[in-house]
Amino acid sequence: MAHERIEVDLPLAKVYELLCNPVHFTKFLERIDDVEKVNSQTFDYTTTIGGEEFQWTTNIIDNLRNTRFAWITINGNLNQTGTIRFTPLDSGKRTRVDFTLDYRTFFGEAEEDLAAFIEELPVQLKKDLQTFKDLAESDTFKDEESSSEKVASEVA
Repeated sequence: MAHERIEVDLPLAKVYELLCNPVHFTKFLERIDDVEKVNSQTFDYTTTIGGEEFQWTTNIIDNLRNTRFAWITINGNLNQTGTIRFTPLDSGKRTRVDFTLDYRTFFGEAEEDLAAFIEELPVQLKKDLQTFKDLAESDTFKDEESSSEKVASEVA
C-alpha cells in the first residue's frame, strides 16, 4: 500500500474535477496502460507487468464531491483499491491531495515482476502525483490524451 500527499496550487473544486474520473488516471499514473468507462460507477483497467497483461474492473464506492473519491476492484487478475481525499488550503486557493493506492493479488504470493510492481508503488505514486501537479498547474491536464483517446484518434 502507498499513501502520498501533495499540495496543488489550484482551487479544490478544480482539483476534484480532474481527479474524480478514473479514465483520466492514465494521464498521470504511469503504470496504468488503459482505463475504460463501463458505466457511471464501473471502470475497466489494463496494465502490463513483466510481459503479462493484467485486467481488472473497479466500482466507485465513495464519491463525496470535493471531499473524497474511492474505488475497489470487483473482478480481474489484479486487485486495486484507492482513495483520494481533498482538503482546501489557503482559503480554498490551494488543495492538499491525499492519495492512497493498493495492489494485491487474488491468488497467493505474487510472482517476481508483480511483487516488484507492488513493492515499488510508494516511489511510483510520489512520482505520479508530481506529474499530476505539473499537468494540473500548467493547465495542460485536459490537453494530455489518455491512451484510449490516442488510439481512437489514430484509428480515425
